[in-house]
Amino acid sequence: MNALPFAVLSQLATTLPLAGLIWTIQLVHYPLFAKVGAPTFGAYHAGHTAMITPLVMPLMVAELAAAFATVRWPSTRVPPWFGGAMLILVLCAWATTGLLSVPAHNALANGFDPRAHERLLLTNWLRTLAWTARSALLLWALRRG
Repeated sequence: MNALPFAVLSQLATTLPLAGLIWTIQLVHYPLFAKVGAPTFGAYHAGHTAMITPLVMPLMVAELAAAFATVRWPSTRVPPWFGGAMLILVLCAWATTGLLSVPAHNALANGFDPRAHERLLLTNWLRTLAWTARSALLLWALRRG
């Protein structure tokens, strides 16, 4: 049996941790934002941003590079649509992050705002679904390869 190419395995190594992280953030961390309390929320949110970014950003950048590599050098171990699907899903996660999550976080950086918090909770499902779908497809590819 031929092994999957490095680009697909790299996506597995980046996407699975991101999927686990985003589910934890979606179900635990973001809901707890509402419980922090106004006097300490600003410092809490600043700490969250400072600590989560160095954890998430290298994984997201590596994942994006691996998704592009999978399109550029497709594997015969997966169907032709696989690389494009992986790239579209990672671009969805990036677009949601930049266009929806970052603005909500920027609003929350000024203090707890229930509308910004609700927007963050709701729109973060898009990232959660994108990373979950990527994980499922990558695990399927692993089983094939």
